[in-house]
Amino acid sequence: MRPASLFLLTALLLSPALAAPLPVTPVPDARAVQPSPTLVPQPRKAEFPTGVLPLSGLGVRVVGNAPELGWAVRDLRGEWKTRLGASLPDGGSRSIVIGTRADAGLAAKARAAGLDTEAAEGYALWVDGTGAYVVGADAEGAYYGAQTLRQLLTPDGVRFARVQDSPALGQRVAMLYLDGSGGAVNDRLIPMLAGLKYNAVLVMSNYVQWDVARSGGWAHPGGATKAEAARVAKLAREHGLEVIPLIETLGHTQWLFQGGKNLDLVQDPDSQNPFAYDTLNPQTYDRVIFPVLREAVQVFQPRVIHIGHDEVRNRDRFPARPNGKAAGFERLFVDDTVKLHDFLKAQNVGTMIWHDAAFADSVIDSLPARLPKDIQVAYWAYAPGNEFPMLARIKSAGFPVLGASWHEPGNAEGLSRAAAQVGAAGMIQTRWSGYFGNPSIWDGQAEQGVAFVRAGASFWNPAGKVTGADAVFRDLYMPGAYRNTAGALVNLTPLVTRKLTDDDEQGWILKGPDTDLRNLPSGNVRLGSYRFDVRGAVMLRGNRAAAKGLPERATVELGRKADALAFLHTTGWPSPTPRDVIGRYEVRYADGSTLNVPLEYGRNIRAWTDTVPTSMIAAPGWAGKTRDGLDVNVPVLEWANPKPNVAIQSVTLVSEGKGANPTLIGLTLIGGGK
Repeated sequence: MRPASLFLLTALLLSPALAAPLPVTPVPDARAVQPSPTLVPQPRKAEFPTGVLPLSGLGVRVVGNAPELGWAVRDLRGEWKTRLGASLPDGGSRSIVIGTRADAGLAAKARAAGLDTEAAEGYALWVDGTGAYVVGADAEGAYYGAQTLRQLLTPDGVRFARVQDSPALGQRVAMLYLDGSGGAVNDRLIPMLAGLKYNAVLVMSNYVQWDVARSGGWAHPGGATKAEAARVAKLAREHGLEVIPLIETLGHTQWLFQGGKNLDLVQDPDSQNPFAYDTLNPQTYDRVIFPVLREAVQVFQPRVIHIGHDEVRNRDRFPARPNGKAAGFERLFVDDTVKLHDFLKAQNVGTMIWHDAAFADSVIDSLPARLPKDIQVAYWAYAPGNEFPMLARIKSAGFPVLGASWHEPGNAEGLSRAAAQVGAAGMIQTRWSGYFGNPSIWDGQAEQGVAFVRAGASFWNPAGKVTGADAVFRDLYMPGAYRNTAGALVNLTPLVTRKLTDDDEQGWILKGPDTDLRNLPSGNVRLGSYRFDVRGAVMLRGNRAAAKGLPERATVELGRKADALAFLHTTGWPSPTPRDVIGRYEVRYADGSTLNVPLEYGRNIRAWTDTVPTSMIAAPGWAGKTRDGLDVNVPVLEWANPKPNVAIQSVTLVSEGKGANPTLIGLTLIGGGK
């Protein structure tokens, strides 16, 4: 054999295309979307006897004509269609009966079942072999009972249950944004919030393209139209959600200076970024504020408008003009608040404000006494805790008070308990994702969407618990059908570079047995909605000392078709830079083509110690603790294969060698391709 021929033969033998595929295990449930075994919010009283109500012959029957009963049927039918691809007809040989205790027959049935339905917005629900019953104390309660019934649906039937439930807090509010990119987002959020038993939405409406703004040249081009604002308000009301517009006034009023307009109304003439308006200029109200509020009343038809009034002195000088300084902050604040309150009251609309400026330490002993006592005060406190004495202080001053929480775990939970204890009017879950950032609720600031789940659960039942809030958010925002998809689990043993355990400080990240992934289940295991064969970690090189000696890349030989690939992956250490590309998957096909899947930190991969899901691109996988109690997790990236009709020859994981080093723990092929 000539040397050239020998060289060619050697090259072919070593070619990756001829490398042996890794072992795989076919499974019928590579991906399995199944109903959650727990209810969110957790009912105050619930029992789950063994058994299911069969779907065959099941229909729905409404007793009464309240709109909420029709909404309940609509939502149930939507659940049947989405989850099962099936219809829920009227009637049936067995029925889901929905009504209220206003019907004597249903009230008697609830009493006979031993389930009380008298509390406002409360309901009784029971499912047995004869059918399902939802009996509300009122129409709202029947609607919330239907939201619970939706969660009892399984592919085999409706789970048997006995539930007696009612909310701890009267007002349960979630915050939405109106802008040009918000339509599809709000269309998903509103049904989700209804399912979580919120009963109101605080709708940030600064940049709605009001007629007065358009004619004055200060309408933001990215703002929602009035027609879109009205559509969202209607959709919210048809899901049992009161609409409370938030139009920030006094401070945070950049919206009225859009395009360099209305600068004669700035409170601080020296401001480089106008923040507050001049309360002593009548044109502020006649030209801008009153026309906007008038249009908001027409569009939203609200009972209450939130006028903001927070952080008034945080940015610019306030007061700044000589006449304002002569009057003083307290008079300017009170006069403006009363002026807006009286304007709205004349239109039968109430007023809500944030607490911080009116109840600041410097004015709390004098300013609140000068405000009308029918103003609702929202007390925002954004840190976890259990003691919130300001709630009681605001209430004792004579104002209806609501707590307002944000996204940090433990914040909504603790504040809800405190609000219930003092008899507050309710709670608001705020969302500060910034204007024109609506899609970030799914990808970018998803932790604020996850917080909607935890908060909704706490607002309804402060004593309840919710686990896997990120998975609940993902499922409610983007619901999928209940079904199993077959596939194959890849055994990565030949490529493993690190053990998940670290008894000798030579495994995982070389930190010892208290700081490793020993609690991650191994073998053929289900993690979230996916099944994996977990054998160890294919950890690649990074710039940390503990990862510098690892390989830069690892190739998984497959030689198989698939509809999608599921990667159970993480990084050994976090990246300080969101969306930093820390590596990639190179997908090579049998036809010679290649596709790259970039790994963006925080978007489709994150460190095992980074438990804040800023994006829902990666799905929840496993969550647990280290031996020393540190919360840890490993998410799952499902990548839809754009070429399912071509065999995937190999997948190569490549590291950029940065602080966050890609680490593959499991790989599953979903579907068999075309």
